[in-house]
Amino acid sequence: MKDGNDLSRKKTIWVTGAGSGIGAALVRSLVADGHFVIVSGRSRDALLEVQKPAPKLVRVLSCDVGDDASMASAGAALREITDQLDMVIACAGVCEYDDNLSLDVDSYRRVFDANFFGVVNTLREALPLLANAREPVFAAVGSLSSVVGFPRAEAYGASKAALQYFMDAVRADTSRLPLRTVLIRPGFIETPLTRENDFNMPFLMSPEDAADRILAGLKTRKAVIDFPRRLSWPLRLLGMLRPVWFGWCAPRMTRIKKLRRAG
Repeated sequence: MKDGNDLSRKKTIWVTGAGSGIGAALVRSLVADGHFVIVSGRSRDALLEVQKPAPKLVRVLSCDVGDDASMASAGAALREITDQLDMVIACAGVCEYDDNLSLDVDSYRRVFDANFFGVVNTLREALPLLANAREPVFAAVGSLSSVVGFPRAEAYGASKAALQYFMDAVRADTSRLPLRTVLIRPGFIETPLTRENDFNMPFLMSPEDAADRILAGLKTRKAVIDFPRRLSWPLRLLGMLRPVWFGWCAPRMTRIKKLRRAG
């Protein structure tokens, strides 16, 4: 049997956040190559639209990755669909910005529920089925925003940084096992989330281009897939040159001029 990073062999793949954006683009590419794909998301209608072009190769499993009860039910339904998962790609996520350091705890919890705990829930339900594959792969979509601290991105960036550490720790814990973990860190992708951004997004990519980069990376042994390079390399460099980032870049990006006073 060919190894688990060979996507030429037909696989059973679970994609969360598959109703739009990168997730939907990944499903289209995977189905075009003949893979059987289980698609998840909160909007069943959006998932059914994704399923329409290939109903025999796509199964819909609607759920909220950030809701423990919803994911427990999804896990039971998943085991009714298949007894093995070759690959899981966790794409579900949300973004909420913190303007003026409001520190709205409810907002932070919503972001962490989707971006961090959603991945934990996904892995928990998928792990027994991944264990039945010869060389299983668990991939999760993080963000290049975790490389440096961006203004207004306290909740979003922190959730992606937590995800990055989680994936590293899982990789360490499974280093003697066949499970391969992959962290995907894209830059700006044209999705329903980014359409709400009110700032310039350098090197904005289409979901289709992003999906191509991800699938190409999954065919390699990379543990981290960063793209585009024109954004990832400067951010990595600035992550090492923190005085430059905080002394020159961040002051030109922040919108906060003064702290709120009491009273």
